[in-house]
Amino acid sequence: MKNCIFESQNIKDYPRILIDINLKIINLTSKLRITNLTQAEILNNLIIDAIQDIKGKNIIKLDLKYLDDAPTSCFIICEGDSTTQIRAISESIKRKVRDTLNVHPNHVEGLASCKWVLVDYFDTIVHVFYPESREHYGLEELWSDARVTTYNNL
Repeated sequence: MKNCIFESQNIKDYPRILIDINLKIINLTSKLRITNLTQAEILNNLIIDAIQDIKGKNIIKLDLKYLDDAPTSCFIICEGDSTTQIRAISESIKRKVRDTLNVHPNHVEGLASCKWVLVDYFDTIVHVFYPESREHYGLEELWSDARVTTYNNL
């Protein structure tokens, strides 16, 4: 048996080796089930964590991937109580995603006034609003047919 994948050439060792391989496969598949998140889900979870780290409020995720006319797959929307907090939230998002996934946003807009900061990660666009700006633009109403996930304020 020259091309045997087992180290042992003794046929009596094969059942033990097969059991060992099966246990390794079972262990690997159970780990994969636990961490079987897509890259988009990992990105979105990191963004939510970064917002909650800075005490962002009224966090929602709009799942747009099933809508034909959607500009992206997901909007994450939150708000801050001040322009300082809005800037801190957007910086926290950029830092956490960069440090964890080594991913940089495609575009960031609105840092000059910090009434509405947009952080664009292609498939996920984050909107960090001042409360009055959020109400004025009404993205939740505009995309009301999206699947909505609401997150707790911390």
